[in-house]
Amino acid sequence: MAKQARKQARRFVVKGRVQGVGYRWWAQNWASQIGVSGWVRNCDDGSVEVYACGSPEQLDEFSMRLRQGPRFSDVRHVEEQEAPLLQSSGFTIRS
Repeated sequence: MAKQARKQARRFVVKGRVQGVGYRWWAQNWASQIGVSGWVRNCDDGSVEVYACGSPEQLDEFSMRLRQGPRFSDVRHVEEQEAPLLQSSGFTIRS
């Protein structure tokens, strides 16, 4: 139960060359490996938005991965902010 109390949520907006390079699939894969739940989606302005729930340690690790991006991406900037904790299970790609 202590783990539940420590659960947090963060919203990320990833900018750069992050669409058309497998970024959403890559983020979903890392979220699964780290144990983070939430979703990822492309935005009209060319950025990628990510909502993630997990422990502070999981979210820190996920944030680091998001800043690296997949092989053919070019992450220029990541906006990160705390977000309301919503009910979520698994990590999905939204359109």
